[in-house]
Amino acid sequence: MVRIGNFDLDERAAIVAAIDKDPLIQSKAAASTGADILEIRLDLLGIVTPEDAADLLKKLRSHIGLPCIATNRLQSEGGKWEGSEEDRIGLLEEILPFTDAIDVELSADPKLRDRLVKKAGSEGTTVIVSSHDFERTPDKDTIRDILERSRQAGADIAKLAVMPNSMQDVLDLLEVTLSEDNVCTIAMGQLGKHTRIVGPCYGSKLTYASVSNAVAPGQLKVHELKKALEMLQ
Repeated sequence: MVRIGNFDLDERAAIVAAIDKDPLIQSKAAASTGADILEIRLDLLGIVTPEDAADLLKKLRSHIGLPCIATNRLQSEGGKWEGSEEDRIGLLEEILPFTDAIDVELSADPKLRDRLVKKAGSEGTTVIVSSHDFERTPDKDTIRDILERSRQAGADIAKLAVMPNSMQDVLDLLEVTLSEDNVCTIAMGQLGKHTRIVGPCYGSKLTYASVSNAVAPGQLKVHELKKALEMLQ
């Protein structure tokens, strides 16, 4: 069984709203338009101290009530964090008591990542280990290998976002998704836009949406994704 907070991902895939600015306003809008989970992008929000991050997460827990994923994304994987790797991972470690899940990159410093994952496990916090390729889609064997290495790194959910250069790339990603457990897969950009809707049909546990501007290429708005998913259920 895989859960984020009180949301059971074995029952259905969750719509995750990426929160990148005005967090209380965006989170309220996300909740009102159908989001199941909030992704708090600390790097995009400019939050650099554990105190500020914990304060925000406590406010969201009391005012919004949706489960939260805390993310502090590496620049090499589409993030805006400008501090040291020690401080980046340390920030996530400090806020484990206040979040339901954390997202850390497979490409993060292995020692720091393993320390974070171990601590998250002791706190009962769900771990997402993610990988992003903004240029291409690997072949199917490589996709499987990335997902397996993410699991070996301690992922409760192995997440992979890729950029397709053909519809065959999209089909390859969906084919692998269908044969894997506890994964989140996304084909970004215009070619892969529909995977944010159909991905859950193939077994993707999470699908990401925006509240205002897209945080990743091809993201739909929360209300658009909610409506589309309802048509497939």
